[in-house]
Amino acid sequence: MNQKKLNDLQHYLQDNDIDWAYLSDPGHIAYFSGYNSDPHERILALFVPKAGDPFLFTPALEVEAAGESGFKYDIFGYLDSEKPFEIIANILKKRSNELSRFAFEKSSMNLKNFELFTEHFNGDFSFDLTPEIQKLQLFKTKDERDKLLEAGSWADVAFEIGFKAINENATESEIVAEIEYQLKKKGISQMSFDTMVLSGENAAKPHGEPGDTKMIPNKFVLFDLGVVWKGYCSDATRTVSFKEPSDFDRKIYDICLEAQLKAQEAVKPGITAAELDKVARDVISSYGYGEYFNHRLGHGIGTTCHEFPSLVAGNDLVIEEGMCFSLEPGIYIPEKVGVRIEDCVYVTKDGCIPFTKTPKTLQIID
Repeated sequence: MNQKKLNDLQHYLQDNDIDWAYLSDPGHIAYFSGYNSDPHERILALFVPKAGDPFLFTPALEVEAAGESGFKYDIFGYLDSEKPFEIIANILKKRSNELSRFAFEKSSMNLKNFELFTEHFNGDFSFDLTPEIQKLQLFKTKDERDKLLEAGSWADVAFEIGFKAINENATESEIVAEIEYQLKKKGISQMSFDTMVLSGENAAKPHGEPGDTKMIPNKFVLFDLGVVWKGYCSDATRTVSFKEPSDFDRKIYDICLEAQLKAQEAVKPGITAAELDKVARDVISSYGYGEYFNHRLGHGIGTTCHEFPSLVAGNDLVIEEGMCFSLEPGIYIPEKVGVRIEDCVYVTKDGCIPFTKTPKTLQIID
């Protein structure tokens, strides 16, 4: 449980005269409460008042697990046969007389649940929590940084497993299965997103899906993966070559690597998110491949894999010590070659520390 961040959130509510915050995003709930769960279609919520104690609301089958998570305040559950928002309304009315100003995460609260909740109250429901939570998540504590480093070390283990699984008879999906099977044997129960292994031309699809394509000799294999460790995520990408690549493919790799390394070298307090994106983009553009780098340079990381900030043109957010984000330039030339190289980093007072250590020089898998 992150008591300091809960206190910070309450100070925000007090400063803005907001009676209650209703958190519905599972990643944000985990960030503040320490309880990590995917409720699927059920209701999972964290309610935080401007004064007094917060409480968790979970499906009945999760109450025990939530209690074991370290959350020290009240936990209420509901059965599938019950109406959760009626129960929530009754809890709130028993705990407080101030129920007219509520804040929600507008980026995650679905309209149906919003309507079911607000029909029990009269008041102002216009406050958006998302920007404030983004600010609170921007700066990682030492404990958070340590968990991100551990998650990164498990991503390195995943790369090692995946590289060893490459052979002419292995398909993309089979290598994904091998990575996740071996990690589960080692105690990793959850990946931070769907593991990506893409061979040959498929690597030129930034969000391609692994399938029955086999490893192609003299072509690249792109690995994009991460794990959840103690509630924190890793996210890293490596592109390797199955046997010797062509001179052209190697050139594309070298350009992407130069862009990634220069961006990483440029990270320091005082530079902006847009300027970092430009560092990598200028490298790729200088070689004539700018049109093939068709996404942002990076994104924040923490209890969820994609957090604020976005490292993209137009974002003048000033980078500061304690921020964590990815640096992942890519070059994707359709039906020819695709390369992406990614590390997530922690900003220090004069640079940054990557969470993953797998070498980024081109690895040839024989």
